[in-house]
Formats: sequence, C-alpha cells, structure tokens
Amino acid sequence: MTVPLILNILVFIVLLIVLSRLGRNGWSLSKKVLAGLVMGVLFGLALQLIYGDSAPVLKASIAWFNVVGNGYVQLLQMIVMPLVFASILSAVARLHNASSLGKISVLTIGVLLFTTAISALVGVFVTSLFGLSAEGLVQGAQETARLSAIQSNYAGKVADLSAPQMLLSFIPKNPFADLAGANPTSIISVVIFAAFLGVAALQLLKDDREKGERALKAIEVLQLWVMKLVRLIMKLTPYGVLALMTKVVAGSNLQDIIKLGSFVVASYLGLAIMFAVHALLLSVNGINPMRFFRKVWPVITFAFTSRSSAASIPLNVEAQTQRLGVPESIASFSASFGATIGQNGCAGLYPTMLAVMVAPTMGINPLDPVWIATLVGIVTLSSAGVAGVGGGATFAALIVLPAMGLPVTLVALLISIEPLIDMGRTALNVNGSMTAGTLTSHWMRQTDKRLFNSDEHQELAHR
Repeated sequence: MTVPLILNILVFIVLLIVLSRLGRNGWSLSKKVLAGLVMGVLFGLALQLIYGDSAPVLKASIAWFNVVGNGYVQLLQMIVMPLVFASILSAVARLHNASSLGKISVLTIGVLLFTTAISALVGVFVTSLFGLSAEGLVQGAQETARLSAIQSNYAGKVADLSAPQMLLSFIPKNPFADLAGANPTSIISVVIFAAFLGVAALQLLKDDREKGERALKAIEVLQLWVMKLVRLIMKLTPYGVLALMTKVVAGSNLQDIIKLGSFVVASYLGLAIMFAVHALLLSVNGINPMRFFRKVWPVITFAFTSRSSAASIPLNVEAQTQRLGVPESIASFSASFGATIGQNGCAGLYPTMLAVMVAPTMGINPLDPVWIATLVGIVTLSSAGVAGVGGGATFAALIVLPAMGLPVTLVALLISIEPLIDMGRTALNVNGSMTAGTLTSHWMRQTDKRLFNSDEHQELAHR
C-alpha cells in the first residue's frame, strides 16, 4: 500500500464514523442517507480533483471503498428473493379472495406498462428536440471491446426471444433455481410460485381448518422473520450510499461526459419529464405528489446510487408499507413486478432514444407516426422481463433495436456515460413501481390515509 492509498482509506473510515455518530444524535435514517449522499459527492469530487479519474491510486482506493458499497448491494441482493417470496406468499395468504389477487396484478402491471409507453413517447420527443443522431460517433478500442462483450453475453439470450417465449419464461419450472436468480425473469417466476403456494394455503384452510391455520401461522412467522432481516440490512443504507456515491463521482470521466453531453442532458430531461408524469398521475388521483416524493426520497436516493432496481426492492416495500400507507399485499406485488416489468427508464426511455438516433442512418424517418407507434408498441411489450440489475437497459436495447430492424452498435458507443445515465434511469424505474403501488392501493381504497399524511415521528410510532 502507498501512503496516498492509506490516507484515502483513513479519510473514508473517518467519514463512516461521522455517519455512525449522526445516528446517535437522533438523526433519522432518511437524513443519514442524505448526509451519506452529500459526503460521498464531496469526497468523490475531492479525489477526482486530486488524482484524476484514471489514476492507479484512485482505482485502488475505489476497490477498497467497494468493500462497503458493493458489500451493501450484495447484502441487499441476498435478501431480495427471500423478501419477494415471503412477502408475496404472506400477501396472498391474507387476501382470502382470489379476485383481489387478479385485480392487484392487473392494475399494477397496467400502470407500469402505461407509464412505459409514455416514457417511450418522451424518448422520441427529447431525442428529436436535441437533434441527436448516431452519425459521427466514433467506435474506438474501448467501444469495440464493449460491442464484442455485448454480442457474446447478451446476443444469445436475445436473438431468438419472441413474445410467447418471454411470457413462457415467467412460468417457473424450477422454483429453487429461480430463488437463486438463475434467469433474467427469476423475480417474476418467484412471484408466481409464491402466489400459487399462497392460494394452496387458502385451499388447505377451506379443506382442513386446523392444518390450514397452522400453515398460515407459519407463513406469518416466515414473513416477520424475513422483515427483521430486512430492517437489519436497512440500517446500513447510509454507509452503502456514501461508498457508492464516492465511487461514481470519483470515477467519472469528465471529458467523455462533455463529449456526449447532449445525450446526457437529453436523457436527464426525459427522466425529469417522466418524474413529472408520475407526479401528475398522483395529483390527478388526489394524492399529494410532494408528500409522496418526500417520503420515498431515501428509496430514490439508494436506487440512484446502487443502479439496481432489484436491490432496491427491500427499501421499496418498506417505504410503501411504512410511509405511504400501502398494504403489504399491494406493495409486495408492485415492488416485485416493477423490478422486471415496465421499467420506465431502462426499458422505456433508453431503448427508444437509441432507436430514434439510429433510424436516420438506415434511411428511416424517426418522426413518421406509424414508425413511432410501432416503436412504442415494441418498447412497451418488450419491457416485460427486463432484469432489474445493472445491464438491464442494454438487455432492453438489444430486444428493441433488432425488432425495429436497426443495428445494435450504438449501445457500445455510449459506454463512457452509461453509469452516469443509468443512475437516473434506475431511480425512475423504482419511482415508477412505487407510483404503481400507490395508485393501485388508492383505487382499491386500501391506503392508510393517516399513515400517508403522518409526519416522520408518527411513522416511527406506527412501526
């Protein structure tokens, strides 16, 4: 270890200690998350200014910071499948009405797909507004290597993917493999498996009340046990955000960002418009959007820094049930479905922008109404099953572009700014799932209005 590396690690440890002491001073989790975010940005900027983004000492420092940042993300990934399984199983077992299960699923998925279609239209708008085109982008050595990796890692999974095959992939054939996350659509498969088990428990209750009640009691205990585990991991959120934000800011290449600045700005304008669309949908339905965003801010912050919709599921469910007053059954479904279906940022906005940029190079008018309608339809349908992990946007683009008869080369040319844009995309994905859960709960008249309108102290008392 060199002296600069040791100093960087020591400063990072000091920041972690400062964050831990904030908790002893009575700071809430959301305030600690915000503090971790600000400290990470400032520390990352300092490292960037001192060393530059490609210095060996900076890369070595980030590797050590990753022990905290990536370690936290891995702990979240550890509890994603148990949480989804236990939450859906418990939610279905508490319904006592199969029709409610269908209504929740239809409303939630409907909102997710509807907002994805809107995000596709927004993608067409912002790309045209900025006049973005794939012409003139240079494919260097880094981009060539990226394209090769994409073709070897993704192409085989996407090339022969059809709508019937995608739907079939949702149905679990080996639930244990899906619980291990073996497939891109494993989360949906686990949801379906848990839902069937829940319905089976209700059938057992009808046939043999004593055994059925024992099964329901076991499900309740399992769900409470998993939630205790979730809350243990949630306490580490500020430290994970600090490490992840430091890594993102310190490792950003400012020259590449400036070179592709128009695409970055257009992307974030599109993301901002979609956040406004979510707010409008809430407002039209009588839900205060400002209160909603204030309560879900810690989740959006984590999604932004972790770049993983799936890893955000625990925080997502926690925020909906403990802050927004959404019942656990709806929160579990919306968070789980939202991680793989109808991702507004990764599966809606991003592939649409790429398609509009590439179209002119193939002699296609990207503003042709029929072509736009076709693109929006394909984007919306293909958004089902996009994995909620890093690389999900690439997976979505590799479905949409070939389906529109367009080359996939552009995906590799944006590698340098991918992390920067992916943060905003993931935040939008997660906010979309929480919006879907909140709207579904409101339409079914199951929202706890007192909890939604309560302040933070009342929320803690509720817990």
